[in-house]
Amino acid sequence: MVSLITDTQILKNSLVIDPQKLPEKAAQVAQDNAKYFKKVKARKPKQLDTVMSKLHVETFKKIDCLSCANCCKTTGPLFLPSDIKRISKRLNIKSSDFEDKYLRVDEDNDRVLKQLPCSFLGADNHCLIYEDRPKACREFPHTDRKKFHQISDITKKNVAVCPAVFEMVERLKTEFPL
Repeated sequence: MVSLITDTQILKNSLVIDPQKLPEKAAQVAQDNAKYFKKVKARKPKQLDTVMSKLHVETFKKIDCLSCANCCKTTGPLFLPSDIKRISKRLNIKSSDFEDKYLRVDEDNDRVLKQLPCSFLGADNHCLIYEDRPKACREFPHTDRKKFHQISDITKKNVAVCPAVFEMVERLKTEFPL
């Protein structure tokens, strides 16, 4: 069992968990998380969105995404047709050329990055197309969405990608026991 992280520990560190150790830490809590989110899906608690919104705001006051950028280094977003059009325009290339250069079609027939880390991640962890980034990037890690119970599978996966999500889920299990 992984020990819970206190608010004091969080305030002392701008990044709670080293992103390189995150998959290992996530694996340690995966079984507990699976049980917890199974209950969330079954019960659909009314106050869950309120609690998650609070945890989201509190966590992102303490964690700086630019010190990590693990999401951009280890996972790729889905590219919607509108994303492709917008980014292609920004790069001043044809949509088809953008797709040929940067994207592939995955097993679900979605357009995703050909390679990781993301080609648009700068050395300073800033996104080179930030204003025009894909919708999936703008919404990541999806922890402030309404009807949070509907995206629990995404959240379970993101525990191994994002230190903020790991933190939020650990606190959620404590503050909102089921």
